Amino acid sequence: MSAVPPSPAATAHPQRWLILGVICLAQLTVLLDNTVLNVAIPSLTRELDASTSDVQWMINAYSLVQSGLLLTAGNAADRYGRKKMLVAGLVLFGAGSLTAGLADSTRQLIAARAGMGVGGALLMTTTLAVVMQIFTSEQQPKAIGIWAAVNSLGFAAGPVIGGFLLNHYWWGAVFLVNLPVAVLALVAVVALVPESRSPHGDRPDLLGALLSTIGMAALVYAIISGPVHGWTSSRVGASAAVAVAVLALFAWWESRIPYPMLDLGFFRDRRFTGAVAGAVLVVFGMGGALFLFTQHLQFVLGYGPLEAGLRTAPLALTVVALNFTGVAARWTARIGGPGAVLLGMVLMSAGLVSIAALAAHGYAGTLLGLLLIGAGTAIASPAMAHAIMSSIPPAKAGVGAAVNGTLAEFGNGLGVAVLGAVLNARFAALIPVAASSLPAALAAAHGAGERQRIVDAFSSGLQSSQLVGAGAVLLGGFLAAALLHRAQREEARADADVVAA
Repeated sequence: MSAVPPSPAATAHPQRWLILGVICLAQLTVLLDNTVLNVAIPSLTRELDASTSDVQWMINAYSLVQSGLLLTAGNAADRYGRKKMLVAGLVLFGAGSLTAGLADSTRQLIAARAGMGVGGALLMTTTLAVVMQIFTSEQQPKAIGIWAAVNSLGFAAGPVIGGFLLNHYWWGAVFLVNLPVAVLALVAVVALVPESRSPHGDRPDLLGALLSTIGMAALVYAIISGPVHGWTSSRVGASAAVAVAVLALFAWWESRIPYPMLDLGFFRDRRFTGAVAGAVLVVFGMGGALFLFTQHLQFVLGYGPLEAGLRTAPLALTVVALNFTGVAARWTARIGGPGAVLLGMVLMSAGLVSIAALAAHGYAGTLLGLLLIGAGTAIASPAMAHAIMSSIPPAKAGVGAAVNGTLAEFGNGLGVAVLGAVLNARFAALIPVAASSLPAALAAAHGAGERQRIVDAFSSGLQSSQLVGAGAVLLGGFLAAALLHRAQREEARADADVVAA
């Protein structure tokens, strides 16, 4: 049975825009931490005497816990109350940030990051679910666009804020900066956000929660371990095997119980599957290609972390401008959801091609690509998020937000891994005797000519990976638009049949 879309609310919440601001503030705490940490890694390595493995776990502990718990957190929000889980997420995230900022060993910092992952999972699922509850269906696209723009704002502001803090304070400041934001958001949530939950009171799906947590954590671990340990290593193979087996068992279990955590019937809705397919491919292409673009800015063009962050900012600022002004929402309303998804992803693909073709000519040649990607993201991402959320019953809004967050985590990790592998394969083919990384290869180079040849080979690898990312985004656009268009036609036909009867 296909998922039933939510019916439009008779009236919107009178303080909905103020509440949206509070929700975006809560979301910003998670986003800033993820991007700020990348800037702080050199300081953490030096001051905590962290090994490469320690640094990987500082990053991965958060990702593994958050991705593993997203579906469970979304289900808990639907069952026990989205406001309660939003408050719990802010408290856990704030406590984890305080512990991380005061940590004096790598083990303490890794444990704190894992605790922050629990809070992050609750925040990512509840914020979008609350948006769907307080706005009418007509207002939801604009509200989701603003929510999505905050994601881009966090992406742009994180490196800049992190660079400023590290220039003036010690590394712990990049975690402690979360505290005032979390406290302010907590007070505002308690005062303003209305409580909402599923009216059905389904029994908790404890086995489903356990299976989804283990399966998703194993899958993400396999993806992030592949580039480090090798895709054919026993560690990656074992993790992938566990993920496939456990997630298959999860799907079998969810299809046989009357109160599933994730109703597999959602996937029979073409609007849902179209948005899911598009979301995975767009995040795959965008996440991986932009991760590699920051390497180009630092390793090839020679910018520092703060300078690189500032030069990436036009992308995010374009998203913020188009969504906060409502321009992207008006375009979406004019051409429809499928058209918006296709237009946005064509623009993003063109932007990635532009960067691949022009990056060798310096930063000026990439600005056009960043602006195209920003415009495409502003149009396509909210349209896909709205398609996912509106194809799921209101009682399951938390689970819908969890699906949206899971797709982002999975697609981004897969994009970084696969496009990174494309880069490394091209680099190794051109420089067969190169070391395992660009800095190591440059350190072993003899003479300016050899150094330039190594940099050119790395640039060629980046270009190849950007083009693969562009192809993935374009494929996602056509696939998602086709499925969404077909779903719209079927809905229109069903409505016509009802009127005729």
